Amino acid sequence: MMELNKIYQGNNLEVLKTFPDNSIDSFVTDPPYGLKFMGKHWDYDIPKVSVFEEMYRTIKPGGYILIACGTRTQHRMAVNIEDAGFEIRDVISWLYGSGFPKSLDISKAIDKQAGAQREQGSEKVSPDGIPMSKRTPNSKDGYHPSHNVMSGATKHNIYNSLPSTDAAKQWEGWGTALKPAQEFWTLARKPLSENTVAENVLKHGTGGINIDGCRIDLNGIDKTSGGCKGSTKGSTYVWSNGNAVSEDNSKGRFPSNVILDEFMGKELDKQTGILTSGGGDKGNKSDGIGMFKNGKEFNSEIFTQNEGGASRFFYCPKADNFQRNKGLKDFDKGEPPASARSKAAEGRENALGNPRANHHPTVKPIDLMRYLVKLITPKGGLTCDPFCGSGTTLIGAKLELINFIGIEREKEYCEISEARIEAWNPDKYKSQTLFK
Repeated sequence: MMELNKIYQGNNLEVLKTFPDNSIDSFVTDPPYGLKFMGKHWDYDIPKVSVFEEMYRTIKPGGYILIACGTRTQHRMAVNIEDAGFEIRDVISWLYGSGFPKSLDISKAIDKQAGAQREQGSEKVSPDGIPMSKRTPNSKDGYHPSHNVMSGATKHNIYNSLPSTDAAKQWEGWGTALKPAQEFWTLARKPLSENTVAENVLKHGTGGINIDGCRIDLNGIDKTSGGCKGSTKGSTYVWSNGNAVSEDNSKGRFPSNVILDEFMGKELDKQTGILTSGGGDKGNKSDGIGMFKNGKEFNSEIFTQNEGGASRFFYCPKADNFQRNKGLKDFDKGEPPASARSKAAEGRENALGNPRANHHPTVKPIDLMRYLVKLITPKGGLTCDPFCGSGTTLIGAKLELINFIGIEREKEYCEISEARIEAWNPDKYKSQTLFK
């Protein structure tokens, strides 16, 4: 018997086998990426086709799934999803600014191999121009101390080093990897069982995406969760049967396949400055963009009458310690690893070296997971996260009044998930803008 709003501890493949056919409305999950993260066994491979086959069996016809993956193994994840029978519909790119480069410094490696001692150089400076020795933990400039100074044993490393050998000088500034700043969410759908989407939706309640429920406010805020401050001035003009038709902007912008976090949104706004769209209400047709429709040239006036930074086109989630640790005030923080670097990388410590109760290494923002769950799951429906970790997807579902099932192999993460889920009250946290 499948129980709703519950976390099942165990192997997800075996647990999924106990669920009935065509019983789940959606899957939203952040599985292992197969990157051998910190040498952990659980991240040595992406989910096998057999796991996606069980997801395929248990999801309703027309049901959507959203599966996260990193850039290096996204192709393998998508192939496994497709081999299980799903139709790939799109890929949502989540862009974020907090990724830490995992690049080998070739110059340092050459000096180390030669046994050469490197001299201390200038003090490191953060992207906003602040010397590392003068950074404060509560800086609100969009950068975090962890971007530049590691906690624990390497916290003192705030100076650049100078190459020693001639070979190291030749390869100064060369590395092996780019800074990670995006993840992919594969959007796939189980094939319809009926002849049309309309028939499938009426029979199974699945087959579509919640477009209006996930529209973006003119200032980049989720339009449907309350507390929106964006302007609704003007209209957007689109073509229908050769005529310009106005669409009411109060509904918000159409959701896209790009999502920015607050950092990336801020950086994008810095580059674009304040943009003013439109001009159709000025009556100046000569300023319009010429388009050909049915052999005739028309003034398209396709832009919206509003202004702001470019990030207003996108939904901007944000993660913080409040989201990560709410409900875990008196929770056992567990025995941390011996290495200070491991503690930071595994989530046992924050950037300042303070222990975290929620030490899951890959915690996603609640805003992000709430948005993704809402995007593909009908209100009152059932979503499943077979790699639920510390339960962020399930919290998002609870806040949207969507039933959930989580599956997690590790007992400690099941306990963390249950405590976190219990702490979030949908009646109190209705607004998507809560964390802004």
